[in-house]
Amino acid sequence: MRENKLRKIWASGGTAVNGWLAIPNGFSAETMAHQGWDTLTVDIQHGVVDYQAAVSLLTAISTTQTVPVVRVPWLDPAHLMKVLDAGAYGVICPMINTREDAERLVSWTRYPPLGSRSFGPIRGLLYGGPDYPQHANDTVVVFAMIETREGLDNLDDILSVEGLDAVYVGPSDLSLALGCRPTFDDVDPPVAEAIETIVTKARAAGKVAGIHNGTPEVALRRIEMGYQFVTVSSDARMLASGSQQILSEMRRALEGSATGES
Repeated sequence: MRENKLRKIWASGGTAVNGWLAIPNGFSAETMAHQGWDTLTVDIQHGVVDYQAAVSLLTAISTTQTVPVVRVPWLDPAHLMKVLDAGAYGVICPMINTREDAERLVSWTRYPPLGSRSFGPIRGLLYGGPDYPQHANDTVVVFAMIETREGLDNLDDILSVEGLDAVYVGPSDLSLALGCRPTFDDVDPPVAEAIETIVTKARAAGKVAGIHNGTPEVALRRIEMGYQFVTVSSDARMLASGSQQILSEMRRALEGSATGES
């Protein structure tokens, strides 16, 4: 079966740099994948990507060594099983609030006897190889998102669930849950404290901690804290910021030319 490079990175003590895909276009995803991201996450929760588009994005990613990950819309067996069948090598599930939520997440992403995932890896076989069924349980990576006060309160119980590989912090939702303004990077003190608590407890429990970031500078600081999976921006945000940078330079130059400045 094809190796999951994400597990190899973590086993060596390294950090995976993750890109985020919100644009439902195969060429866009292929272009992102060829830039060398360790992983790319197809966002079906908040992006404008549906299942059919997600399959085309996963297919595009598979032309490279980048590991395909999907954030599903919710804790739902149908969504989880279909994205795994489509060839996702990792799943990020939002709003995991209790140990029972985490147990269901693990069960629905593992074949029996370790779980209750239904068999039908139609594209998983193409991406992973013909021995996918024998090795999927040990290859696929499962993240539980910690982004609510309840999830934070139950963090120890969630981290104790066998088969859960990692937790993933959504800073904006966590900020709202703690009564703060939603943001990725410049978080308020209660959120900053929670972000430190999550990575400390995850590492103590033998789990990997991941987090969403807006800039490389903040992602690097969080790596220093112990985070081993960092998302930096998204295809849509990079398209916007890249365009803004070009237009800003052009308008400055054109305005200078119009006023006779060199």
